[in-house]
Amino acid sequence: QVQVVESGGGLVQPGGSLRLSCAVSGTSFAINSMGWYRQAPGTQRELVARITSGSITTYGDSVKGRFTISRDNDKNTLYLQMNSLKPEDTARYYCNTAPAIRAYWGQGTQVTVSS
Repeated sequence: QVQVVESGGGLVQPGGSLRLSCAVSGTSFAINSMGWYRQAPGTQRELVARITSGSITTYGDSVKGRFTISRDNDKNTLYLQMNSLKPEDTARYYCNTAPAIRAYWGQGTQVTVSS
């Protein structure tokens, strides 16, 4: 059974930083492309960053240059370093394969950017 557990969210002031982590078990983490997704109230979930099994990364335009996705295949863990955070980054953040598999959605972790 696949388990996905996101952590590291919180309340941060504009311009601040957070590092999200996602621990994955029950699947072959290393061979999968993985992504960080986010969903704000009243909006659709969107993919903000993606990393292939070979660690090639791509980013959404709204986070490019501010967010960095990385992975540790030995620990089956995905990371998202978020810098220069803006109020519009406020959302619940999730990790999943990319493309996403419905059964792999976890609870997510809330990020709130506010002064």
